[in-house]
Amino acid sequence: MNDKPTGKDYVGSDDLYADVQRTMRLCAEMNSGYHTEAEVRDCLREITRSEVPDTVRVFTPLNINYGPGVRFGNDCFLNFGCTLLAIGGITIEDDVFIGPHCVLATEYHPEGPAKRHTLLTKPIVVKRNAWLGADVKVLAGVTIGENAIVAAGSVVTKDVPDNMVVAGSPAKVIREIKQY
Repeated sequence: MNDKPTGKDYVGSDDLYADVQRTMRLCAEMNSGYHTEAEVRDCLREITRSEVPDTVRVFTPLNINYGPGVRFGNDCFLNFGCTLLAIGGITIEDDVFIGPHCVLATEYHPEGPAKRHTLLTKPIVVKRNAWLGADVKVLAGVTIGENAIVAAGSVVTKDVPDNMVVAGSPAKVIREIKQY
């Protein structure tokens, strides 16, 4: 990773800390016990402070550290146990599938020990109709292309082109999507 601050430095930000604490409390409430799909969407609206389409489906638990950083498109599905570290902003466009135990992390730290306590961010975008398999990790600054598939267990460190299948750690293009 690059040691140059390319995102926001939030060390010492009382406002951010308060928002993170608020989001964690609301997520804990959402993840406690059974809630209908509509109740989960209502919780997500409160967590994100934004509109969440009625077609979004989320299987809890879902962990988010900063709700205002998350945006959901229409007909998205997030499976059990996903984590969204969203201070840098996460956009999940229409028709996206996200498998169980995926992590989308917009935050990172500089490699150099003197700056390591600095929190840096870059946004993540998951474009329309993309599919992340189970246990995928997407790192800061990555865009997953339209219709792309990320194979289960992959670690995505670079942008994924539209209409491609990627796999591995780090994820690499395997082939183009088969069109039926």
